[in-house]
Amino acid sequence: MLTVEQHLETILRGVGPLEPYDQPIVESLGLPIHEDFISQHDLPRFDNSAMDGYAVRAQDVTDASRNNPVTLPVVGEIAAGSARPFAISAGTAVKIMTGAPIPRGADAVIPLEATDQGNARVVIYKGAPVGACIRPRATDVKTGDLMLPAGTVLGPREVGLLASLGAGRVRSRPRPRVVIISTGTELREPGGHLEYDSIFDGNSFMLAAAVRSVGAIAYRVGAVDDSPKAFRRMLSDQLVRADLVVTSGGISKGDHDVVKEALAPLGTVKFSEVAMQPGKPQGFGTVFDEQTPIITLPGNAVSAYVSFEVFVM
Repeated sequence: MLTVEQHLETILRGVGPLEPYDQPIVESLGLPIHEDFISQHDLPRFDNSAMDGYAVRAQDVTDASRNNPVTLPVVGEIAAGSARPFAISAGTAVKIMTGAPIPRGADAVIPLEATDQGNARVVIYKGAPVGACIRPRATDVKTGDLMLPAGTVLGPREVGLLASLGAGRVRSRPRPRVVIISTGTELREPGGHLEYDSIFDGNSFMLAAAVRSVGAIAYRVGAVDDSPKAFRRMLSDQLVRADLVVTSGGISKGDHDVVKEALAPLGTVKFSEVAMQPGKPQGFGTVFDEQTPIITLPGNAVSAYVSFEVFVM
């Protein structure tokens, strides 16, 4: 009889990480990135306005106040996203929106609230120092900054950061694809007809939910009859989409333990008793030419779930 630690060590030696590849950032939500993410851009990418208002030269409005307002001609308007280069000269103002690039020659922005919000001419009631209401280029992020170290698990904030820095894809390991097969001629799909001697298949749904709860992809095959031939055929058909196979049932010492009967002759799956209760019967190995790892769990629902928590998750 094996200890829990011995069986777990056998499983860990028999499985390896999936190869990383570039994936869309939203698809990588919840996954750790495989390599450091270094910014290729400044953020902000250019000096821009932090407020809706008027871009001016600070020296032109130094003495502006309610009692001594300064009036300037408005020579243009710049919206966010404007690609048109703009420049102002002494004694003029440009109406500007939040996020819009600061025009050449301007070094301050007067918020709308400190003006009469004029269009042709603007009356300014408050002065501003150089740099007022301006977000300088690269104040948040500089090109070459380490933004996310390798191993960072991507959450919504990290995804937003990557997108704002122009990264549409990121290198990460894919979500494991787990095929789930339950065994038993007596099993029926929930919602279907139930004969006197049949029961609903709860294990495959429970295990599929458990797989998805940890961020992997679950392919629930459902129940297979107590036929070694049928089980091997089903297993072979499913390997094309499996990084791991998890089965429930058919590994004890009964006369219809289909999983053990089907896999034992392959010589690549070892069935053992593990010193734990529930969950004593266990199995692990690889199958067919693909050498896909397979973890076989008991058929009892509590045993199957406890075994999943200990040996799969």
